[in-house]
Parts: sequence; structure tokens; C-alpha cells
Amino acid sequence: MTSSSDRSPAVDVPSTMTYEIRTYGCQMNVHDSERLAGLLEDAGYVRAPEGSDGDADVVVFNTCAVRENADNRLYGNLGHLAPKKAKRPGMQIAVGGCLAQKDRDTIVKKAPWVDVVFGTHNIGKLPVLLERARIQEEAQVEIAESLEAFPSTLPTRRESAYAAWVSISVGCNNTCTFCIVPALRGKEKDRRPGDILAEVEALVAEGVSEITLLGQNVNAYGSDIGDREAFSKLLRACGAIDGLERVRFTSPHPRDFTDDVIAAMAETPNVMPQLHMPLQSGSDTVLKAMRRSYRQDRYLGIIEKVRAAIPHAAITTDIIVGFPGETEEDFEQTLHVVREARFAQAFTFQYSKRPGTPAAEMDGQIPKQVVQARYERLVALQEEISWDENKKQVGRTLELMVAEGEGRKDGATHRLSGRAPDNRLVHFTKPEQEVRPGDVVTVEITYAAPHHLLAEGPVLDVRRTRAGDAWEKRTTEAAAKPKGVLLGLPKIGAPAPQPVAAAGGCGCD
Repeated sequence: MTSSSDRSPAVDVPSTMTYEIRTYGCQMNVHDSERLAGLLEDAGYVRAPEGSDGDADVVVFNTCAVRENADNRLYGNLGHLAPKKAKRPGMQIAVGGCLAQKDRDTIVKKAPWVDVVFGTHNIGKLPVLLERARIQEEAQVEIAESLEAFPSTLPTRRESAYAAWVSISVGCNNTCTFCIVPALRGKEKDRRPGDILAEVEALVAEGVSEITLLGQNVNAYGSDIGDREAFSKLLRACGAIDGLERVRFTSPHPRDFTDDVIAAMAETPNVMPQLHMPLQSGSDTVLKAMRRSYRQDRYLGIIEKVRAAIPHAAITTDIIVGFPGETEEDFEQTLHVVREARFAQAFTFQYSKRPGTPAAEMDGQIPKQVVQARYERLVALQEEISWDENKKQVGRTLELMVAEGEGRKDGATHRLSGRAPDNRLVHFTKPEQEVRPGDVVTVEITYAAPHHLLAEGPVLDVRRTRAGDAWEKRTTEAAAKPKGVLLGLPKIGAPAPQPVAAAGGCGCD
């Protein structure tokens, strides 16, 4: 999977050097952080204990630039580390990701104790840049203007033994006025289908049973290689991979959501009945100002087609409230679409200026109190719909893939948690039989809350899987390692729908 030519040259890392990665922003950043962890471990570093809070030898910030206060957050965290670094000779701090790509010339000026600044296009250089900074005793700033190596060709350290991201493209060709990502990630660049499928097959051979195809605009896949049906073909090809039980993808754009994709979803058994499709606004006027190349009728038409082909599909979305110029009538149109679409969940965001985007300079910026009031009305409506849609699940018998770390109260309630095929979170009664993350259980839903389901009766069936074997093997190996080499950072695995108004994610899809 990884050729020596794709990797950075070997570096000489002193023994027992530890690292910590702090990740902000979208799924692409989370996936990049897996690569950064793989690169550092490939170079000889080991993961710092969970909760080390900056006590590692190397602390890496993988940043996001799409929030108005993203830079304040970064510099606040860097300031917190400055005294720690002063007391710890040899400690290094690196800043990468979208904010680094954007503010390359200012980070070291504002935080001169930073050792390395690298961009979104050259994450593979991190170990070399750290070594160069250590030898030369001066900051290294290296920002590539175009992609040097597709991220999936780099070493990786996946956070889940049973679920994995697979990046199929990077960059975006859209010009949404609220989004700075195309300027920082570049134009869309697609991987060859054979390379994607080879990675999926290799992951399945390692025990992975669920993959999520990832792209800034995932269903535009094929535009770079001249095949408009490439994405639907890719979904169908994933259906032919033995041992691959669940396929998901995020995030599609309504403009590129064609009938062949809907047919592939409906006709490929391991493609899950789940769709996350950003709306952003229900107003045609606002959508035009956003430069979103669809209108309300087109969006609702896609929803109708998906529901006709996949009746039990759970549909989730992104919505921005208070975009410049949004009137009360525009906002009512958003509420109308929410009522019509019946989303299972919505990621709702109050508009905030993204420096460097056209929307930040638009007239008609909405007062904070107006945005807040509209936001609260939207959240209340979506909460009611989410609960109603979840109540429809009561009485259904579902197969769950057992998850790791998703039920915060599982220990106290003697329950376990898992994901249904449509990605709904289900807490279920812990059976007497051993159940491992990655295994599959069959349960009957007995209760619904707005953001989760309960199966309070006995588990109807337990199916041990190769994914569960992989989790057990990894856990056993981790326990046998010297203290300090722990599994840490946020769980990656399959993306989970967050509660309404969740912070995080770029909202740029």
C-alpha cells in the first residue's frame, strides 16, 4: 500500500520520544491526523498517555480555519504550552492543517516558540521538519501549494480496529461564498478507483468491516478522471468485496446527487440506508447568495427519490442560520424544508464570518440576537422531528455493530452501545455472552429519545466477527506494550451523527 518513495526520508528520533495530536474541524482533518500519527510512529515516536495535556515531547495541532475565532483558539492553546516548553528542553510544537495553510507567515511571528509550520498539502514532511528544526535550532515553515502525495499513500495509525475512513478525493471545485476550504485544500483531485478498492480490500483483510468513503464533495468523484458515474460504480464495486459489511460516505453535494447514485445505494446490500446531505438553507435567495447550485425544489426532489428507493433511510443535514441578507421569510423557507424533509438529525450552525470568504464582506450581516433567536427556533423544531422519527423505530428488530466508547453511561447502566445500519445510536442491555466492539448483535428497540434509542430487552442474537477479533487482538497487544503507549485521541471509526447544534465540522459541504 505504501511505497518507500511516498514516505519522508528516515529520521533519527531519540528513544522513547512521545507525541500528542490535537485535531480540530472536519472529517478530513480527523483522517489527516490518523496519517500524522502513522508518520510519527513510523519515524519512531510513541503515543503519549491519554490526558497528557501537552506533556509530550512533540505536540501537533491539526487546525481548522473555517470558524471566525479559529486563530484565537489556536494562539490561546499555544500560549498555554509556552511555559511548559520553556521548562522542558527538547520539546517541540508543530502547527498544521487549514489555519497553517492560510496564516503561514504569521504563526511563528505570533508564537515564536513554535518549531514547525506545515500545510494541508505536505503532511508527509512532518517528521523531517521536526528533525530539521531540532538540528538547526530554528523554526521550519514549509507550505506546499499543491498536493505532494495523496494522504492515503502515507502510513496510518487508525483509531478503530473495526471501522475506517477511506479518502477517495481531496479538494473541492465549488465556490460557496461562506467556505474557505477550496482555497486551502485546492481543486478536487480524485484517486484512481483501483487504488481505492485496493485500500478497502487491505483494510478488510486486517479485520475492518465498515468503511466510510470520504471527500470534500464525495459524490463529485469522477470529475477529475472524466467519468460522471464513477461514484455509483465505486459503491457497487464495494458491494463485491467479501467481508465488507457496511459502506457509508460523507459528504455529498445535492448538485451531484444523481439517479445512478440513488440506484447504487438501493441495490448494493452493504451500502447503508443513511444519507448526510447538506441543505445549508431552504431559501432559494440565500442559496443563490451562497453560490449553492441547487434550489429548494431540487433538494426536496432528491429526498423524495431516496425515500422511495430506500424507505428506512435516515437522512441528516447541515444548516446555517443567519447568513448575510437572510430575511425572516428566508428563514421560514428553511423551517419549511426541515418540516418536509423530516431529517433524523441536523448539524445546525450560526453563521460566523470566515476570514477570506466573499460572505464575510457581504452587506446585510445579521445581528447576533436575531441569529440566536432563529437558531433556537430551528433547534426546537428539529428536536421535535428527531424525536418523532426515532419513535418510529420502536418495535423494530435491528442489527447493531457494537461500538467502542460511544455510550458515556454504559458502565453505570450495565449497557453497551452500537450503531444501527442507518447509523442511529442504540444502547442495549449487556448480554451474558461476551460481546466485543465490531461484533454484531440483534435487538428489539423498546424506547426512543431524540438522539438515541434503547433496546431494554434481552439481546436476541450475538454474532462474533472478524472485526471483533481484530479489536481483541489490538487491545491485547496494546495492553502488552510498555506503559505510555496507549490508544488516545477522539474515536475515529465510522462518523457518528452528533446532537443538533453540535460544534465541530466545517459546515462547508
